[in-house]
Amino acid sequence: MSASRSTGTTDALGPDEDPGREPSTTAAVPGSRLLAALLDGMDAALCAFDAHGTVTHWNREAERILGWSAAEAVGRRGFAGWAVRTADAVDVQERLLSVMDAPGRQVHEFALLRKDGGRVLVRTQSSGVRGEDGKPAGVYCAFSEVHAQIDLERSIALSEALFEDASWGVVAVDVDLRPTVVNAYAARALGGGRTTLLGRPLGELVVQGVEDLESALQHVLAEGAPPAPAELWVTLRTAEGDRRRCWRSGFLRLTSPLAEEPVPLGVGWLFRDVTAAKLAEQDADRVRFRAKQLHRAARQTAECEDPMEAATTSLDYALAGFADHVVVDLLAGLAAGERLVRAAATPSDAPGPCLPVSGGPLPVRYAPGHPALQAVERADSVRAAAPAGAGGAWAVGHQWPGGSAYALCAVLRSRGRTLGVVTFLRAANRGAFERPDVMYAESAAARVATAVDLARITGVPEA
Repeated sequence: MSASRSTGTTDALGPDEDPGREPSTTAAVPGSRLLAALLDGMDAALCAFDAHGTVTHWNREAERILGWSAAEAVGRRGFAGWAVRTADAVDVQERLLSVMDAPGRQVHEFALLRKDGGRVLVRTQSSGVRGEDGKPAGVYCAFSEVHAQIDLERSIALSEALFEDASWGVVAVDVDLRPTVVNAYAARALGGGRTTLLGRPLGELVVQGVEDLESALQHVLAEGAPPAPAELWVTLRTAEGDRRRCWRSGFLRLTSPLAEEPVPLGVGWLFRDVTAAKLAEQDADRVRFRAKQLHRAARQTAECEDPMEAATTSLDYALAGFADHVVVDLLAGLAAGERLVRAAATPSDAPGPCLPVSGGPLPVRYAPGHPALQAVERADSVRAAAPAGAGGAWAVGHQWPGGSAYALCAVLRSRGRTLGVVTFLRAANRGAFERPDVMYAESAAARVATAVDLARITGVPEA
């Protein structure tokens, strides 16, 4: 409303002026100028009509959309002959002025004319204005181009859908890296409620991996969104215990659309739990690698003249990426089956190949209930793990290399007889042996047992 042909008290008095007091030394902004500045700064186009349908106000956004200046628009009777086609003028005016006698607002869509002759479809919101006597005094009408309004509504609808029904996690994080809005998927993934998670540091929700997550968020605040999604492994604290999850995450820097220069409001974090897919991918990679190792071992051992060399070579290939150490204990007398002797092992102080024990097989004095003795007794594999806080004493007590925290004993059987046991060992910084590991260890043990059996048949010394 950069121009108006109506005059009144707002033209003579500022909003804080009083006719009965002395003028202030600081001139107040005249009320009409303040009103015009406020209305001209609106993002929406706005016009107003008096009770007879004459245009009384017209702001700059209305001028931008239709091309008619305030000087050209104010004082005209309705839109006929300039802002709408003549055939539509009566209908448009009746619909606009009808709001004076109706409560609330009315929404209409009209095809208006630009000054250059082009047509533009606008959506209007109009409401009646009443005078001091309570009688209808006019109408004000805010309007915008339909496509702009639809874009706005679509953006709002998208935002609401993301924070309600999206099939991936959406979290808005402020500049202090605290969640401000969390959708239902993200709340379930983080193990909390949509409101209970708000304002809490991420370190309270994520036990491990929070450093990587916060680093990614800080990078987005400083540099902008990364070009591709990132996969973050985190450990969450839940009522059922710690859970390790993989989140494929995308990030967007949020900036204020109202500021002249981009002012970061935070980060939009979108993620999806891909733990199952990543674990399946890792399992597939592990299976392929182990199959290749067994294949390489078979080709290599086929060239060994010494069966015991073939046995230790098989274990060298099996160790790669699987365990830190391996020891081979064989039964000294097949008939009696009473004692085990250490036939081969990897170095106890550093990684190295599996070699026969120097000086010949040495008896090992395993205590009753030792995992290796259990494997021989059951003719099956046995897994064992050091108790919490046991340190190196557990490995020493079991006569295994120091630092060992997890053991997998696979029995050596050939032609229906138990020949001994092979024990794979892992340090504490690695995970415990799982069922797929047992299957792999048994495959390697079967090859070792065949080689040991061949050595005994041919009379080749076992060490």
